[in-house]
Amino acid sequence: MEGKEARAGSRPTIADVAAAAGVARSTVSRAMNREHTFYRSESAARIRAVAESLGYEPNPSAANLRRRQTNTIGVLVSRLTDTVMATLYEEIASACAGRGYHALVATTYGDPGLERDNGHTMLASRVDGLILTTATTDGGLCTELLERGVPHVLALRAYGSSPSVTGDDALGGYLATRHLVDLGHREIGILTGPDEAPTALARREGYRRALAEAGIPEMPEFVYSSTFSMESGEAAAEAFLAAARRPTAVFAVNDNTAIGFTSMVQRAGLRIPADLSVVGYNDIPLVGRLAVPLTSVRVPFREIATAAVDSLLDQVAGRTGTAAGAARVVAPTLIPRASTARPPVREPAAVSKG
Repeated sequence: MEGKEARAGSRPTIADVAAAAGVARSTVSRAMNREHTFYRSESAARIRAVAESLGYEPNPSAANLRRRQTNTIGVLVSRLTDTVMATLYEEIASACAGRGYHALVATTYGDPGLERDNGHTMLASRVDGLILTTATTDGGLCTELLERGVPHVLALRAYGSSPSVTGDDALGGYLATRHLVDLGHREIGILTGPDEAPTALARREGYRRALAEAGIPEMPEFVYSSTFSMESGEAAAEAFLAAARRPTAVFAVNDNTAIGFTSMVQRAGLRIPADLSVVGYNDIPLVGRLAVPLTSVRVPFREIATAAVDSLLDQVAGRTGTAAGAARVVAPTLIPRASTARPPVREPAAVSKG
């Protein structure tokens, strides 16, 4: 076998590896390609061992040019100041790195026009595909990607026939509300989230299902509008505090909203959970470290991110079995903490004796 010494002063080539291993150059190429099924075979491992003994280092840029790939994917998020989006992006980037890919991120700030512009810019830069966390009920950029046949996956969102990986938001909303029902609450409010977000709508549907199952009517006065921000949680708290009648428990469809809400009601003198129980959603790291740790529905971000990356790379590689519209739904888990308890005992209304 030709060793490093025989090629002193020159860089070994793929032809050298092929000659030393007794295989064709195309076989060496497949052995070096992590995305090829041959990569995991014993023969490929032997070829890589030969390559290592020669000091051969593949040129990923040249290989990608031949395959018209860049080993880069684009990720569109609403904003990285949102802990949920930042956490998901970090998990996507980690999953990409483990597969020899890079993840580029761009923010849309909830603007459909900016989403489309950033998506077009990424595609012009020859990313191999897109992961979107930004789909709304009208689909946004998804419709165009479907029409063009661009490899893409939605993460935490679902729309039409676009491949997606989501948490089971309806189940999560049900678990949160059922937890409050099981504690004995009968007056349960909700901070709804944005109407254009499918995740918020599904979580509210789960809330309604749990109430209906328990024979509890949904009270319109206990429904508080919000987005996914702390500021909207504070605004919802103002409406809650100004109301003549208040629920004994509140389900916020997002942790940031729950944090803003609880902060405001605590400043107003209410005790959590003695006066009011609160449940959040997503279980971001902060909520377990609050002065009153927040009960929340945990979304498995790592599992969702990994599945989204694998789905996208299957499309890029043209592997069969990755059909348009393939949807994976991952179950969330309720994490009970100190922010929820049995409802307070309310004094009966005074009865006038005339």
